[in-house]
Amino acid sequence: MSFTSAIAIYVIFWWLILFMVLPYGARKKIDSSSVKDGQDSGAPAKPMIKPKLLATTVISGVVFGLFYYMVDTGLINFRPPDAGG
Repeated sequence: MSFTSAIAIYVIFWWLILFMVLPYGARKKIDSSSVKDGQDSGAPAKPMIKPKLLATTVISGVVFGLFYYMVDTGLINFRPPDAGG
């Protein structure tokens, strides 16, 4: 696997995991009593972005590490079979 391919795959894992992590711990503003005029009542009251970004980075690193191991050892093979004759 080339370095460029590895970075691209890591970024894909990172974004997928980010969207999986974002809903955890989110409470709508309408559930809390801090809704003011002009604010969306469905927006999260405390988005906690920094911990979620950190968790996303760690989880995607572990997932990418497992993926890289499986590709490196041949458990997953994306190359077409030899047409040799």
